[in-house]
Amino acid sequence: MTKKIDFYFDFISPYSYLAHKIIVDLDIREKFSYKAILLGGLHNLGGITAPAFNERKMKNMKNDCKLIAKKNKINFVWNDKFPINSLYLMRGYLLINNKKKDKFFDVCFDAYWKNNKDISKEENIKDILLECEIKPDEFEIGIKDQKIKDELKNLTNLAFQNDIFGAPTFVVNNKLFWGQDRLEYALDELND
Repeated sequence: MTKKIDFYFDFISPYSYLAHKIIVDLDIREKFSYKAILLGGLHNLGGITAPAFNERKMKNMKNDCKLIAKKNKINFVWNDKFPINSLYLMRGYLLINNKKKDKFFDVCFDAYWKNNKDISKEENIKDILLECEIKPDEFEIGIKDQKIKDELKNLTNLAFQNDIFGAPTFVVNNKLFWGQDRLEYALDELND
C-alpha cells in the first residue's frame, strides 16, 4: 500500500476547508487519508479555548481565511453561524459508504464554507444527504448507533493522545504538521 498523509479535519474548521480545496486543485487527493475528529472535543481534552471564543483571534481568523482564499482562488464565505455543532455530520462521515465519502465530504464543506448554510440544521443536513444520494432515515438511525458514536470519540481521543490539538493537522512519517499553511511541508515529507 502506498504511504499517505493523514489529514485530521472537522467540517467546522475553515482552515481544513481551505487545505482541502488546495488539495483538490492540485489533484492530489489520493495522497491523503481523511481522519474525522470532533474539534470541540479535541479542544476540551487539551483545555484549549478555540479562536471562535476570543474576539481578537476570531477577527484575525476571518481576515486570514479570506486572504488565503483570495490568494488560492478559492470560493469562500465566512459562515454567519460559525461555530456550529458538527457532531452529526462528523458521525455521518464515518457512517456512510466509502463510495460516497468524497462527495459527502465536498458537499458538507461547500455547504458551510462556500454556500453559508447552517449545516447543523435538520433541513440543511437533509439537503446534503439528498445531494449525495444518502437516505435521510438510514443516516439518522446510523448516526445514533453506539458504534459510530464510539468511533468518533475514539478517533478524537487517539488524535489527542498523538499530540494533535487542532485542524487541519497532517501526519506523515510520524511527523505532525499543523495548519493549512503546513500542507506543503507535509507533501515534502511524503516525497522524501
